[in-house]
Amino acid sequence: MARSVQQKIESFLAEGPYAVVGASTNQDKYGNKVLRCYQQHGREVHPINPRAPEVEGLKAYPSLAAVPAKLKGVSIITPPAVTAQVVREAAALGIPRVWMQPGAESPEAVSTAEELGLEVIAGGPCLLVVLGYKE
Repeated sequence: MARSVQQKIESFLAEGPYAVVGASTNQDKYGNKVLRCYQQHGREVHPINPRAPEVEGLKAYPSLAAVPAKLKGVSIITPPAVTAQVVREAAALGIPRVWMQPGAESPEAVSTAEELGLEVIAGGPCLLVVLGYKE
């Protein structure tokens, strides 16, 4: 039986650590707000940004593969053209869950993730809404 979006969200949030692909040093961007949202809720999170040494006081990594922790979930805030590549990298690393934030998803990325056996949240609510984010 297919799991509901709510069940997928509960499963995603039940187990970290997490990575934010597309983490931004610009506090006005969603890639920064999602990272800060994890921080506000005391979650272990790793920013992925190949151009920044750190984001919000955390060491940034150039790719998912560079993160030393065994990641359980990835928030993706990238252009749709990049998202499918992020999904393939996550699957290759054995990361079980991806959450494509609104605007990051594409039909190709969603179908790729499903074909690779990942649990996908896409076309649904934003993490900021679900967890609750304070500016």
